Amino acid sequence: MRWITRPGWPGNLLALAAGALTTLSLAPFDIWPLALVSIGLIYLGLRELAPKQAAGRGWCYGFGLFASGVSWVYVSIHDFGAAPPILAGALTLGFVAGLALFFALLGWLWSRWLRPSGAPLHSALVFAALWLALDALRGWVLTGFPWLYTGYSQLDGPLAGLAPIGGVWLLSFVLVLTATLLIELPRLLKSKSALIGALAALGLLWGGALGLGQHAWTTSKGEPITVAAMQGNVAQSLKWDPKKLEMQLLLYRDMTFGSRPVDLIVWPETAVPILKDHAEGYLTMMGRFAQERQSALITGVPVRQPNADGELRYYNGLTTAGDAQGTYLKQKLVPFGEYVPLQDLLRGLIAFFDLPMSDFARGTPDQALLQAKGYRIAPFICYEVVYPEFAASLSAQSDLLLTVSNDAWFGHSIGPLQHLQMAQMRALEAGRWMVRATNNGVTVLIDPQGRIAGRIPAFEEAVLYGDVTPMQGLTPYLQWRSWPLIAICLLLLGWGLLRRRRA
Repeated sequence: MRWITRPGWPGNLLALAAGALTTLSLAPFDIWPLALVSIGLIYLGLRELAPKQAAGRGWCYGFGLFASGVSWVYVSIHDFGAAPPILAGALTLGFVAGLALFFALLGWLWSRWLRPSGAPLHSALVFAALWLALDALRGWVLTGFPWLYTGYSQLDGPLAGLAPIGGVWLLSFVLVLTATLLIELPRLLKSKSALIGALAALGLLWGGALGLGQHAWTTSKGEPITVAAMQGNVAQSLKWDPKKLEMQLLLYRDMTFGSRPVDLIVWPETAVPILKDHAEGYLTMMGRFAQERQSALITGVPVRQPNADGELRYYNGLTTAGDAQGTYLKQKLVPFGEYVPLQDLLRGLIAFFDLPMSDFARGTPDQALLQAKGYRIAPFICYEVVYPEFAASLSAQSDLLLTVSNDAWFGHSIGPLQHLQMAQMRALEAGRWMVRATNNGVTVLIDPQGRIAGRIPAFEEAVLYGDVTPMQGLTPYLQWRSWPLIAICLLLLGWGLLRRRRA
């Protein structure tokens, strides 16, 4: 098995396969132990490589991860962006290859600056810190792509109890540390003190996670409120067709008029597919209906309004009616879906770069939360729910979480279920109920433990009824965010760099 640690294609192909194992550890497959196998293989594969070779092996790992995990990008580009199969494939491969560079950087930094010659416990700690630093970087560069974090594999795993402590990044850190210590076991057995330290760390982390699994960090703030989440199941090919506008408006009107009386009615992202100022009459009618029922209505709708410079801009937004107040403008935009980077160069090349509503502006970060039935609701539109720190900043101010989405862009791929898993993690991190209303699935109610309390299957037109309870109190993660973990990782990386320079 020496070829695993040596340069060459056998080791690189294994790294490619190891990356794909992480995808199998996440939704919809959920074979969480494969996350440990995946990390252990790439750690072992980087053990003896020179920096350039380590960068190549890291890139192979990243390519395997993203080629298997975000293959739904092809669906978006080909099926809904009207790109020919060859072009769609080339763009998808380019996207995957670019994302894989983060793991190339991990391999290079590890080999060049941080990998120690001995000290297995030290090696495992520093590698886990480096992994987390690169995860954080990936969630920030070019607005970020915080998808496929290995910690999501623990949503239903034994480490889930740590999510309210340090979020998904703490779960990733513990998984990487565990996998690397397992690889280092033969060397740990040669040092009694190192072995005791490793066992103590793993015992504390895994035992603590199991012990905290059922701990309630938050408490109810009031009586449960009744919810009706609408899933219209409008095909993406019809979504922005002006000829189908009336059909969509009537669809949600009739679904709402025919629904049971509830406290909160939620429509999905851009359920009203015209500008808010063009739909005032329709929204006023729905507001009167909601008011008569003493209900709150929240819906997705594009919004046109001046920005801080007085320039008229378009936003992906949420608005309220009935017993609710507030408008929210989306802050985290999807590249190419809601805005086009380098648009002066790319627009007009293919239809994918000219998708409807792909010129949205970013909402300001100082927006107030939505209010409904006297409670504060943290709103997340589609992609926003996948950003752990951003979601935590809004969740900490809220009594209830709400996310709306239109996952029709993913088609029948694994993308919608990955998206749902990340929404579940946000509820678990915050210790709050979440209402998730989507155009075509999966529409769900999520409890404060991240479990699904009710759902509508994908690609069905239906209304999801249920009760959600407003919550109060802050989990440690909402209170401290990732700052303690960031400080620990910086200390570990500094320690690793110093020891390497002294060696």
